[in-house]
Amino acid sequence: MILQALVRHYENLAAQGKVSREGWCQAKVSYGINLSREGKITGIISLKQEEERGKKTVIVPDFRTVPEMVTRSSGVSANFLCDNSKYLLGIDAQGSGKRIQECFQAARKRHLELLKGVEGEMAQAVRLFFENWNPQEAEECGPVKENWEDVTDGGNLIFCMGIQEAQDDPMIQEAWEQTRSVSGEGQEGICLVTGKRSEISRIHRTIKGVPGAQSSGASLVSFNAPAFESYGKEQSYNAPVGKYAQFAYTTALNDLLSHRDYTFQLGDSMIVFWDESSEEAYQEAFVWSAEPNRDNQDVVKDLFDNLKKQWAVRLDDTAINPDQRFFILALAPNAARLSVRFFYQDNFGNILKNLAAHYQRMEMVRPAWEDREYLGIRELLFETVNQKSKDKSPVPNMAAMVLQAIISGSRYPASLYTDTLIRIRSERGTVTWGRAGILKAYLIRNYHWKEGEHYMGLNEGSREEAYVLGRLFAVLESIQQDANPGINATIRDRYFNSACAAPASVFPVLMKLKNSHMKRIERERAGSKIFYEKLLTEILEKLEEFPSRLSLEEQGKFILGYYHQMQKRYEKREEK
Repeated sequence: MILQALVRHYENLAAQGKVSREGWCQAKVSYGINLSREGKITGIISLKQEEERGKKTVIVPDFRTVPEMVTRSSGVSANFLCDNSKYLLGIDAQGSGKRIQECFQAARKRHLELLKGVEGEMAQAVRLFFENWNPQEAEECGPVKENWEDVTDGGNLIFCMGIQEAQDDPMIQEAWEQTRSVSGEGQEGICLVTGKRSEISRIHRTIKGVPGAQSSGASLVSFNAPAFESYGKEQSYNAPVGKYAQFAYTTALNDLLSHRDYTFQLGDSMIVFWDESSEEAYQEAFVWSAEPNRDNQDVVKDLFDNLKKQWAVRLDDTAINPDQRFFILALAPNAARLSVRFFYQDNFGNILKNLAAHYQRMEMVRPAWEDREYLGIRELLFETVNQKSKDKSPVPNMAAMVLQAIISGSRYPASLYTDTLIRIRSERGTVTWGRAGILKAYLIRNYHWKEGEHYMGLNEGSREEAYVLGRLFAVLESIQQDANPGINATIRDRYFNSACAAPASVFPVLMKLKNSHMKRIERERAGSKIFYEKLLTEILEKLEEFPSRLSLEEQGKFILGYYHQMQKRYEKREEK
């Protein structure tokens, strides 16, 4: 299903002219080798472009449509018209060694064979270059010597004559197409993707753009050991994919990964997504919904509201069809290969509804300084990690599982809840609005806590024991802080974890401690003493006894009660 969806996506993009046709590919090119009619190097032309990345402007290689490049894992295999300096010039940063000479000779042989008999000045110039160029004398060539560090930095090079580039020459293109159309020597069979009989790809092109994978690319489909073979079929013949389908799915996936605006990373997984019609508006709507930022909160709210009211949904003057099929693919690095964390497909409207339901479960009273209404999935996962550590990546498997649970409307993974509890305990009761929202959403979805929908803010009428205990702890902490203004450490730092897990062992101690604090408050602010006594009476009236233990579910409610009561206190301060 993954490959079939990607092949359809490629065909849509090809019809829109957004991807290269079969036999060609998009490659990053750094420099052009400028040739004379006699095949001599007259200059090195930089093809790099400026690109805005955040607040910085960087110089990056530009994309060019070039003849399909080979897949190299080991050995020597030359590309046509676009390759690095080892193949096209026979040099690297250190010079020209035996291995590099083999690379150049492979490129020389391929170019002379493909360009034999091809007419035109460009073809003749490239042919003459390979016939006459001697890598041993590269340092004597002025343009190469002046740009030695640039051309040998590992980037791709192409040939050109002024502004005319070799891969754009019509006669060279025709020669390449004729060579490519000649039937190969590979095995034929039924393609598992198209269902048609065709030549089967022995090796599949690599996929680039997944962080953590090899920079040269990693394979989505590959077999590298006899243990993975069956019925005597080796390498990718074990999973027969025709050459057209192989080219189509790799081109489509590489194109998806190249658009950073429509991808995002969760843990070690790179998330790519597309709709069946290959319209960018759907990708934009999804990334805004799953990863809302401070600037588009209102747009996301309107999107969810219109969907809920069954009104027309539009984004950037494009009508969004809720019934459009939408695909989400999570890829993770695995040495020279890619692991599929999950592949999910559903109607776009259902995915947005599940996202909206998740945000509704996450609704929580927020501090006054917080202007976000929606906490994106990546920011949600950020709440489960140590804020002081250098590596702030969430647990890899959990990150992908959380996304899958949200978009499918299924139960959250248990690790999301436990990791949040662990983080709160390790930080001695530091409860942010994001962490409180996670606990509330998990309790509603996984523990079927329907009453939780009424716990966005303080629920003074609640008689749930754990929730009331959390409120009580917050009030006791407030009493201590009012009795000792400017205190550095409160009862939260010492007793929060014990009170959350074993209330009976802690609260009697805290109640005795409260008495001494109340005496100090009475001496300085009698009105505050009366306020706290009324509040304590109202809370304690809801408790019969202090339980000896609280379950994980009850610990989450305890933390919610503590958070809500503290936010109520801050709210009253702001009113004053």
